[in-house]
Amino acid sequence: MFDEESLFNVFSGETTDNFDDVKDDEILDDVEEEIQPATKRRNEDDTLNDQDGKKLKVENKELQKFREDVAQQPTPIVADTFEQETSRQVANIAGLQGQPTVAEGEQIVLSHQVRHQVAVPPNYPYVPISQHVPPVDPARTYPFTLDPFQRVAVSSIERNESVLVSAHTSAGKTVVAEYAIAQCLKNKQRVIYTSPIKALSNQKYREFTEEFGDVGLMTGDVTINPHASCLVMTTEILRSMLYRGSEIIREVAWVVYDEIHYMRDSERGVVWEESIILLPDAVRYVFLSATIPNAMEFAEWICKIHQQPCHIVYTDFRPTPLQHYLFPAGGDGIHLVVDEKSRFREDNFQRAIAALSDARGDDPSGPNSRGKKGKTYKGGNSNDGPPDIYRIIKMIMMKNYHPVIVFSFSKRECEANALVMSKLDFNDDSERDMVNQVFTNAISGLNEDDRQLPQIQQLLPLLRRGIGVHHGGLLPIMKETIEVLFQEGLLKVLFATETFSIGLNMPAKTVVFTSVRKYDGKSTRWVTSGEYIQMSGRAGRRGLDERGVVIMMIDEKMEPAVAKGMVKGESDRMNSAFHLSYNMILNLLRVEGVSPEYMLEKCFYTFQNDANIPQFENQMKQLVAEKDSIQIEGEEEISTYYELRKQIDTYTQDVRDVMLHPTYSLPFMQPGRLVRVEYEKMDFGWGAVLNCQKLNSRKRASDQDSEPNYVVDILLNCSKDSSLTKDAAGQPTGIKPATNDDERNPLVIPVSLRTIQSISHIRLVLPKDLRSSDTRKAAYKSIMEVKKRFHGNIPLLDPINNMGIKDPSFQKLVNKILNLEKRVMDHPLTKSPDLPVLYETYTKKMEITEKIKDLKRKLVEAQSIVQLEELKNRKRVLRRLGFTTSSDVVEMKGRVACEISSGDELLLTEMIFQGVFNDLTVDQSVAVLSCFVFDEKVDAKAKLQEELSAPLRLMQETARRIAKVANECKMNLDEEEYVGKFKPELMDVVFAWCQGAKFSQICKMTTVYEGSLIRVFRRLEELLRQMCAAAKSIGNSELENKFSEGINRIHRDIIFAASLYL
Repeated sequence: MFDEESLFNVFSGETTDNFDDVKDDEILDDVEEEIQPATKRRNEDDTLNDQDGKKLKVENKELQKFREDVAQQPTPIVADTFEQETSRQVANIAGLQGQPTVAEGEQIVLSHQVRHQVAVPPNYPYVPISQHVPPVDPARTYPFTLDPFQRVAVSSIERNESVLVSAHTSAGKTVVAEYAIAQCLKNKQRVIYTSPIKALSNQKYREFTEEFGDVGLMTGDVTINPHASCLVMTTEILRSMLYRGSEIIREVAWVVYDEIHYMRDSERGVVWEESIILLPDAVRYVFLSATIPNAMEFAEWICKIHQQPCHIVYTDFRPTPLQHYLFPAGGDGIHLVVDEKSRFREDNFQRAIAALSDARGDDPSGPNSRGKKGKTYKGGNSNDGPPDIYRIIKMIMMKNYHPVIVFSFSKRECEANALVMSKLDFNDDSERDMVNQVFTNAISGLNEDDRQLPQIQQLLPLLRRGIGVHHGGLLPIMKETIEVLFQEGLLKVLFATETFSIGLNMPAKTVVFTSVRKYDGKSTRWVTSGEYIQMSGRAGRRGLDERGVVIMMIDEKMEPAVAKGMVKGESDRMNSAFHLSYNMILNLLRVEGVSPEYMLEKCFYTFQNDANIPQFENQMKQLVAEKDSIQIEGEEEISTYYELRKQIDTYTQDVRDVMLHPTYSLPFMQPGRLVRVEYEKMDFGWGAVLNCQKLNSRKRASDQDSEPNYVVDILLNCSKDSSLTKDAAGQPTGIKPATNDDERNPLVIPVSLRTIQSISHIRLVLPKDLRSSDTRKAAYKSIMEVKKRFHGNIPLLDPINNMGIKDPSFQKLVNKILNLEKRVMDHPLTKSPDLPVLYETYTKKMEITEKIKDLKRKLVEAQSIVQLEELKNRKRVLRRLGFTTSSDVVEMKGRVACEISSGDELLLTEMIFQGVFNDLTVDQSVAVLSCFVFDEKVDAKAKLQEELSAPLRLMQETARRIAKVANECKMNLDEEEYVGKFKPELMDVVFAWCQGAKFSQICKMTTVYEGSLIRVFRRLEELLRQMCAAAKSIGNSELENKFSEGINRIHRDIIFAASLYL
């Protein structure tokens, strides 16, 4: 056990702020007062290196023990590696453009790999899988020949050995899971099938019930046949059963984890790790995953923690080959960029980008460019004709390439696109009648008021036309109805968000991306290859389509490398998202034979972290050897010269930062002003300003005080192969400076104000229209003439006399640069002919030194196990709040917190023990609890009556007290952020529902989508059940009855309508 006051002190030093941004009222507060002698600074670096070295050698006792425990676990052996390459010939059919994608007479032979490896514990009597003899009476037979990867995976199961199957969507992974279930049922064993989402669990329950009969379902809100031999459940339910010591677990022989790549999810991924670690070693596993590049690493982890073999079977087999097209916004058609043989068509790609340039304008100075007034709707085009999405869908329908799934990254965009298509009708009379019948049956269980909900009434006309919408804001019953209609072929076009690509087996012939950029909560970025693979994998129905078609709509330029990386790139790695929680720590302290330290030892996070240590050590050895090989005669002299130059560079950068502050620089960013630009460490030399504007970028609350971002359009001399494109932040990519006069290619480049290195006195008169290449070359010739006239030394603006920077600290900074430059001139090496070579050699040595220091920090971090320090801090919090004793024995508060996993366990437990709920009515209690399960962003702030605002204040006061205790225990918790995560925006909605309001009435009280409301109520019911269990654990029957009555109040009507799959 840990001593409360022992600390690792791994990160004991403080870092100083950089001189990055300068505000109007505080230009220079942190200028260094004294210039350190070079030898003193170098000595300090050596001391830092020594300290780092000591940290690597002299470790805390607990950490040392932790390391020993991890090291004692035997390292798995990777064996039985083989690859099979299989090829097949497919028909050379006409593509979406009406002609074959390969030359006439050319055969299309597609090959795919099946790769096998196994991680085996040392001394395990492993028999190569090629020597496996299938049983005479297999657990399950199929009316078709199994694909090679399926045969290998089934052989692993027959040998009673775990297997990870990594394959594309629709490749046939479910066959492997079905075989494991059939084998368990044949051997009278129990099997658990886990899935990441309830909708997928419901769907699998239905499938397996039809197939196997003896199947149960456990998803928290629904429990059916819990004593069945095959249990379908969510991963959270399995985790809960493991912590509770459920009798069922003792009978389980196999566990199937569907969509195991979900383990990398930042919020829920930890649940997968917990459950895998806590399952008994005797259990065997089937892991089904999308393609992941580090599958073997995962198999080695399973082998190490459970001391059993774990096979990986990987295939890039795709039953239906895909063709990938680009559709440039406002363009005249589609362009095949990757064919079914996975060849990238560079010429077609460039044609698509050229079509985009023609439609949108390539030059910021041109009339078609995107400026303040040039906003475009990706559904529109440049000629005010039909929207692009309308044109694409119409083309797909005419060429019979439906059904089509159209992926968008926002719910509102899905609905807007569906409305654009609402005048078209893709269903005949009999199909419309079938839609009516399915729809009527689906809503037959709802009351009359719920049937009249706007969402239900508005969807039916669209569905009758063969058009559907699928996103998280839909009512669950509507989502399921749409899924059923899509599976039955009654929907020809489905507008969906990314979640539709997860789990549900609903392929289409064509997939369309309305954009290949998405906002991920932090920034707008290109879709990753893993995301693209997951969504595009919905294209092509096995056995029905010769080809699957993917169309990417693009409304801005992209580099060929970006497109290749997206379409042909590697899928996302499965990295651990393990993180500690108070609920986990308390549960582990209660379970015999395990502990929080045990969980940290065994988790995938530690396994991956430890894998980096040998690599860091090898890199360190190489760098140290390289540094030692650089011997410089008179190193002391060049080191002092080097330090002086570095000081000048630092202060010069500080001066430039002040000069470029918008307050001082914007008045001089007039058209024609000559400026020198350095962008991405490339010197573009002198250019002429054309325009300057403020960038209206999305800001987070934490950025309120940050300096506004300005973009300056500058005429710069670029290389002939330069192509102006933009990255996620709107910065130019694909540009390089010209290397000589022969390849002069002046372009108008929009760059950040911060890329300007120097501002000159000179202003030129430039033509207003610089769209033609000849006009740009003539304008740039004027710049060259100015440069020639001043012999390359173009006069610069004086920051004090011309730009009016009068701050005394700025003058002090300028004086320091002058003093340093004098010291450089007086230095003995200044006049030495060897100075250039000496300086370059010493700079290289210093760069290696920095790399070594960086590696040492990484090594210290890797060896310290940051989460072990966090565990100690969290344990302190639990002791301070009275959840555990000083010897880590769980107290009554801790036992209550163990029952709560759907809300903040510390805050809810404190509220119970403070008697907050005792004085509240049932309706008030349920309303307060809604703050713990609602996590969406809402623009309007909640306006609450006193009966709700009073308990909210009590809750917030308790949250602040917890945050203060956490910070005293070194948890570095942002108090306002912590309190702000409990959102009161739906308190009045929930309160009204508890008092008997209709669903249509509460929908009018908020802008939150109906589907999101229902999700909140269902999570709320789950939390109320946990609160009942918490009250029961301390014998508070009055509180238990209050929460139980809360469940009765919310459990009604459409919110808890039964799933269509059950």
